[in-house]
Amino acid sequence: MKVAVLGAAGGIGQALALLLKTQLPAGSALSLYDIAPVTPGVAVDLSHIPTDVKVEGFSGEDATPALHGADIVLISAGVARKPGMDRADLFNVNAGIVRNLIEQVASTAPKALIGVITNPVNTTVAIAAEVLKKAGVYDKNRLFGISTLDVIRANTFVAALKGKKPNEIEVPVVGGHSGVTILPLLSQVKGISFSDQEVADLTKRIQNAGTEVVEAKAGGGSATLSMGQAAARFGLSLVRAIQGEANVVECAYVEGDGEYARFFSQPLLLGKNGIVERRALGPLSAFEQQALNGMLDTLKKDIVQGEEFVK
Repeated sequence: MKVAVLGAAGGIGQALALLLKTQLPAGSALSLYDIAPVTPGVAVDLSHIPTDVKVEGFSGEDATPALHGADIVLISAGVARKPGMDRADLFNVNAGIVRNLIEQVASTAPKALIGVITNPVNTTVAIAAEVLKKAGVYDKNRLFGISTLDVIRANTFVAALKGKKPNEIEVPVVGGHSGVTILPLLSQVKGISFSDQEVADLTKRIQNAGTEVVEAKAGGGSATLSMGQAAARFGLSLVRAIQGEANVVECAYVEGDGEYARFFSQPLLLGKNGIVERRALGPLSAFEQQALNGMLDTLKKDIVQGEEFVK
């Protein structure tokens, strides 16, 4: 099993690489790439941790040496959000970075499962899809926008509010991965009921949690550690699915049947070749249905921006 992390010298990338080094199955390979010259040093640093996971680091303009033979590619490269910025402000820088890296994935590891972390995910996943399509290697079952951070935040916030253990809570989060496009399906959390006010407050907090971190770090960064954990959870779920484990289900932002938008986050059954089944959202509360209807224009605009960037 070989996992490549592109953007491995950044805050998310280093946290993700650390978690993968300690949690990947024995005998796995972890390949780290970043444009920054520190990246081989990050790999050496991680290599001193006593697990049976081989780590290599690559830097410079060319990511392809890191990609040869990769089963999974996780992309966290790009600039982070700063106070006053929304995810759309990231677009001008990060769109070009994602396009460049996906072109290299397409030529070097076209069969890899690809997880995009780089924001704005609503848009960068559309860029990735169009680049892969141009290269003739697009498989919509192998490309994911990692929205797991919304899920783990929802789990954490619900557990704290209701006095539960976070690992006992699993909130499906659907839609997109920014602002109003983030929709936690609180009505589907088993064994817990919420007042209308709790639903409204929780939904708003989950949608704005990234800003909560940006402001708390006072200009010093965005969500890197929690995003690293979220990306590791999703990446390790892909690993388990590739290895044949049954019933591996995660929410992620993927191309589906277009019922709501071309790309949409929903529960997915994962398997050896990526997505086995896109699962229906299930029954929605009146609040959730209204929120779903209200997000679609924003989500579709985000997607079109990505599609047009590649044309």
